[in-house]
Amino acid sequence: MHHRTSRRTLLTATAATAVAAVTGAVLAPGALAAQRSASSGQHHSAATTKRLKRIISGMSLEEKVGQLFVMRVYGHSATDPDQADIDANMAEIGVRTAAEMIDRYHVGGIIYFTWAHNTRDPHQIAELSNGIQRAGLAGPTPLPLLVSTDQEHGIVCRVGEPATLMPGAMALGAGGSRSDARRAGQIAGAELAAIGINQNYAPDADVNVNPANPVIGVRSFGSDPQSVAAMVAAQVKGYQSSGIASTAKHFPGHGDTSTDSHTGLPVITHTREQWAELDEPPFRAAIAAGIDSIMTAHIVVPALDPAEDPATLSRPILSGILREELGYDGVVVTDSLGMEGVRTKYGDERVPVLALRAGVDQLLNPPDLSVSWNAVLEAVKSGEISEARIDESILRILRLKTKLGLFDDPFVSRAGVDRTVGTRSHLAAADRIAERTTTLLANEGAVLPLSRRSHRNLLVVGADPASPSGTTGPPTTTLATAFGELGYAATALSTGTAPTAAKTAEAVAAAQGKDAVVVATYNVSATSSQRTLVSALAATGVPVITVAIRNPYDIAQLAGTGFAANLATYSWTDVELRAAARVIAGRAEPQGTLPVPVQRADDPSKVLHPVGYGLTY
Repeated sequence: MHHRTSRRTLLTATAATAVAAVTGAVLAPGALAAQRSASSGQHHSAATTKRLKRIISGMSLEEKVGQLFVMRVYGHSATDPDQADIDANMAEIGVRTAAEMIDRYHVGGIIYFTWAHNTRDPHQIAELSNGIQRAGLAGPTPLPLLVSTDQEHGIVCRVGEPATLMPGAMALGAGGSRSDARRAGQIAGAELAAIGINQNYAPDADVNVNPANPVIGVRSFGSDPQSVAAMVAAQVKGYQSSGIASTAKHFPGHGDTSTDSHTGLPVITHTREQWAELDEPPFRAAIAAGIDSIMTAHIVVPALDPAEDPATLSRPILSGILREELGYDGVVVTDSLGMEGVRTKYGDERVPVLALRAGVDQLLNPPDLSVSWNAVLEAVKSGEISEARIDESILRILRLKTKLGLFDDPFVSRAGVDRTVGTRSHLAAADRIAERTTTLLANEGAVLPLSRRSHRNLLVVGADPASPSGTTGPPTTTLATAFGELGYAATALSTGTAPTAAKTAEAVAAAQGKDAVVVATYNVSATSSQRTLVSALAATGVPVITVAIRNPYDIAQLAGTGFAANLATYSWTDVELRAAARVIAGRAEPQGTLPVPVQRADDPSKVLHPVGYGLTY
């Protein structure tokens, strides 16, 4: 990629030649773009299926097993990662690099993580993606890879600035605009495609009906199944119109749990009828919208499978309900097999075998690739899983790769990154969409919008959680900077998610002489010292504006603390925080409404603010 055009032409020709050698198709590099756009409409055609079956029949059993796996790998480069990443790869996978892993295990996909050092910057990500594709095409059967990540936006985000960061699902749910949801997906999808990520594990299709949900929460569009279904369909169409695969998750629905499946095995007690009413609609809508892939949940739903196996390993749920009842024939991918929820009942060597027997196609991120890969290989050799069964999954995976144009040209270019990622028009669209999501829940005495004439001198305090992508924030600084750009004098003071008595006293002292205090709150509980902070600041007589930067339920826990106004942003990424500052300053109208109900803290059986509640100026 550092050599620009000539290198790209060479790579493109290599891809065409490699695929032609396997498929018998001859594609001139100049015809690749036209072929790519045409292929999306005919990926299930008889000719394509025949050609893909020919590829599959020529694959060794080891190659076939590899195609089923999507694996993590450390490093910013496919062939030359940093020494620390080589050491991590050796310790966890027994290989030095991504290229070595692809050569040894023939994996069909790679997942990028920030913590695995895969996502430093757009040009680096694009070069890593190209290196991964080169390694795939160098195998005995040259095959491109599905490169995936969790780019939900909001609080789950692997690719950060300078890429465009969009409001997350619940923020979009608060905005209530299907066209905004679709546009956000379109922009995000185009930027992922430009850096060589062709499968996004988004949108979240869970209906969040449990305020105590520790793992979904604002990753969901809301608590109303029909509203969530409409937003899911819009995002699927947006992502996939940009040429990447979208993934609805977590089937059969992770929205009503108080257990995190990363650390335990949640049990959903919905009856079959409740499931059909609450959890099913968004997945049905995703399928109707042409979703390319669906991710399973590591949850137990006894009403759907009396054996009480995790859904990821449940044949009644995946083959019975998803495939047969809902008529879904796309790719089914597991949630990470390293999560505790799927490991509690069976050992790591049984999990991938049981997942395939249940109806899964892609096995995501097993804790030990060698153990899982060999377990599947042995299961096929022993006849526990037929080779015809894994051929079905491989055909689905290769059909998706065909639809995405990866057989035609899996490479991306430096020019494409510069033309697409973080462009002025994309960033402006993100700002406008975010403005339409900011939700005003309280405005005592019409303190907002804050006039620069009477409330120019501001203090911004509160929680500064780590940036989801590692590239934004901290929130108090972002808010103070945004107010400064709007003509206010603003000072930032980080007080944390559990402010000490000393920090609270420091904030109270800093509030002296200020015209207003803005407090960023983060998941306030009944015993949280964030309540003490807000009370102490309000007692100074300076108007206190609280901004819930994650869950919108904070307002209920802050009742009686004396705040003057409250807003919800649903995430602490800069785009949401800047929008909140513009709303507070009156440069934008608050247009968001609650996509979930907020219950009273003193009596959760009563609703403080219902779905659809939101104030305007």
